Amino acid sequence: MQNPSTSSFSELYSAYAAGRLDPAFALLLETQSMLRPDVRGALAVSEAISGSLLESAEPVQMSAGAGARALDLIDALEAEETPATRAPMHDDELADLPAPLRDPVLDALGAKGWQGTAPGIRRMKLDVGSDLEVELYRIQPGARVPRHTHGGKEFTLVVSGGFSDETGSFGPGDLAVKGPEDTHQPVGDAGEVCFALAVRDAGLRFPGVMGLIQRVLGQ
Repeated sequence: MQNPSTSSFSELYSAYAAGRLDPAFALLLETQSMLRPDVRGALAVSEAISGSLLESAEPVQMSAGAGARALDLIDALEAEETPATRAPMHDDELADLPAPLRDPVLDALGAKGWQGTAPGIRRMKLDVGSDLEVELYRIQPGARVPRHTHGGKEFTLVVSGGFSDETGSFGPGDLAVKGPEDTHQPVGDAGEVCFALAVRDAGLRFPGVMGLIQRVLGQ
């Protein structure tokens, strides 16, 4: 699986179209494409190119019954994803999230749900079948995420509202990329609750007392 820490974004779009992108980053791109027409267009072009290459590829002999098995798998997936079999989302804010986020958020609500991290800050861990950390953050206007750095790369997509830190302001569709060299403190912008999707390959690192507690707990 490819991820943005080792690839340009054009390569990411190609990896997504070919089905080779890590599920966490696929969710990030799909969600961003719902917020930004340029990303949606880039993904569409990559998928068209991938489809064209597939059509021109040398055909190979399929094993006996392969077509029937593929159709059975599709039917099974569609049955699992039928909306009528899922519990309703009892949160108007979350119901307004872009479509790609709704299923993993609904699954997370039925599991551990929201966790408080600081005044005005909540986070929800999402399981999308990736080894990477995937979390949805809810940041109230004026709320401050504890100052931190990162154990690896972090990609944070603003889904709604906005936040600002030492490097600037980020609004819907913007992607903030941070690494171990970056220490920052995101603050929720005034006027609207900020929802942000974070994908990272290592945990956050906190200075001071919070860092001491983190080390004692072995996190």
